Amino acid sequence: MGKRILILGGGTGGTIVANLLARGLRTEMRRGDVTVNMLSASDKHVYQPAFLYVAFGRMQDDEFIRDQKSLLDPLINFYVDPAVKINTDKQSVLAKSGKEYPYDYLVIATGSRIVPEEIPGLKEGAHWFYDLEGAKKLRTALKAFQGGRIVMAVGIPHKCPVAPLEMTFMLDDLFSQNGLKNKYEIYYTYPIGRVHAMEPVAHWAVKAFEQRGIKYETFFNMKKIDPVKKQIHSEEGSIVDYDLLIAVPPHKGQPVIEDSNLGTSGWIPTNKKNLKMDGQENVFVVGDTTNIPISKAGSTAHFEADTVAESLICQIKEGCPGRDYDGKVFCFVETGLEKGTYVWFNYNTPPNPGEPSQMIHWFKLAYNRLYWLSARGIL
Repeated sequence: MGKRILILGGGTGGTIVANLLARGLRTEMRRGDVTVNMLSASDKHVYQPAFLYVAFGRMQDDEFIRDQKSLLDPLINFYVDPAVKINTDKQSVLAKSGKEYPYDYLVIATGSRIVPEEIPGLKEGAHWFYDLEGAKKLRTALKAFQGGRIVMAVGIPHKCPVAPLEMTFMLDDLFSQNGLKNKYEIYYTYPIGRVHAMEPVAHWAVKAFEQRGIKYETFFNMKKIDPVKKQIHSEEGSIVDYDLLIAVPPHKGQPVIEDSNLGTSGWIPTNKKNLKMDGQENVFVVGDTTNIPISKAGSTAHFEADTVAESLICQIKEGCPGRDYDGKVFCFVETGLEKGTYVWFNYNTPPNPGEPSQMIHWFKLAYNRLYWLSARGIL
């Protein structure tokens, strides 16, 4: 019997792993020596960074949603049949259909989800842009906004750590340019003692905040929202009034992870170098699902996927261990509606945001169009 590779999740990480395996093990797959199966909860693939642009009316659904099957190499077996239980002892995954999928190697790339219901009043009193429905509702709210205090309330951990900063800068540009200058105030809150988890990014952001007159409060962990009084209460005892609240809801991993007793809050304990699940030699974890203290971002999933695919190809072809992941992350950062910068870093090199420019903004817009090449494992 050939080697069976099972990939859970059809997002960025899982899709790149699958396509790289199909390229690197093409001969083995055609011979039947290797089988690659993918389980996903949807037949669609969504480029999630587009949600930021949806909120500003700058991207439409057909620009960032495609059929998942169209992105996969024909040698990959794709099933819309989400995993509900992972049994590492039996090396088998039970799916929603009731079918069991055995594996010799397992790649878990199930991603993360927002759980706004965990903060009382958040669903009723806040907007967000971390899913498509929320981004569209926020788009409507931004169109109707006539002035007042906008609060950007951030919780951690969450996907795309620079996105709340991008939203803040883009809001400031939007309202300063559309006739509301001097009629609004932006107030930014963050749960720890600085405005971003990464200290160099926090220092850079504070300077930008001060130049723009954006106010901020740190050590602010959302406890509850009062949508009638339009107030946010923090665990630390602070109360902040708002006219428009944009929040980053709490994030968790997918229920299958907790239901399978693989990790707390859906995050799987993962070796930060070889990306194997702790205690499992044949289970790899990619993207948001890991508990590695590094950005939960699309580029993280991309670079981790490269590592996992190369390791599996090397293991199957030659029995070698493959290479380690060095913690590499690269993120474009919108610093307004027309300018951007970027950050890159790894386990040994801290980020150092550069001077924003229109050129980097254009680069990010270009990558939004080129993303599909990344998903196919080409770029």
